[in-house]
Amino acid sequence: MEIVRLESREIDRVAPLAAAFRVSLKNFNGIAALPNVEAGKLEILEYLDAGYPCFAAVEHETFIGYIVCRVEKPTVWVESLYVKEEYRRRGVATKLYQTAENLVTSYGEDTVFNFVHPNNHGMIEFLRKNGYSVLNLIELRKPYSGEVLSRKIQVGEHEFDY
Repeated sequence: MEIVRLESREIDRVAPLAAAFRVSLKNFNGIAALPNVEAGKLEILEYLDAGYPCFAAVEHETFIGYIVCRVEKPTVWVESLYVKEEYRRRGVATKLYQTAENLVTSYGEDTVFNFVHPNNHGMIEFLRKNGYSVLNLIELRKPYSGEVLSRKIQVGEHEFDY
């Protein structure tokens, strides 16, 4: 397996992964969805056009995972990290994530910032295993029209709908 920097000519090869990532995110909210490869193409193209470093894991010429980083020097955020299910637990995410860590190290910093859905237990486990255990920010929003919030989450002294 090798990690390659994505270029726009490879959009068709990575778009199905971006589409699958979006389906996963919707599933975390209990929303059933089908992959939209065209939307995946547009998303990756927007990242590339904005200058976001994007990398793919390639095995036998097949794209099996990708990572998108947002850089505001010296800070690096992982916008998305996705590995095809059949390739998980084989070190693919670790190798992709190392590209983000190498990037932040090149700017003289020691940590990558991550946006993670609270129900994404696999990603939270992965990050904790790699030393990421500091809760940095909480994102708050108003409920969507018609949204049913069924749980409460306690963070410090504060309780939030979830």
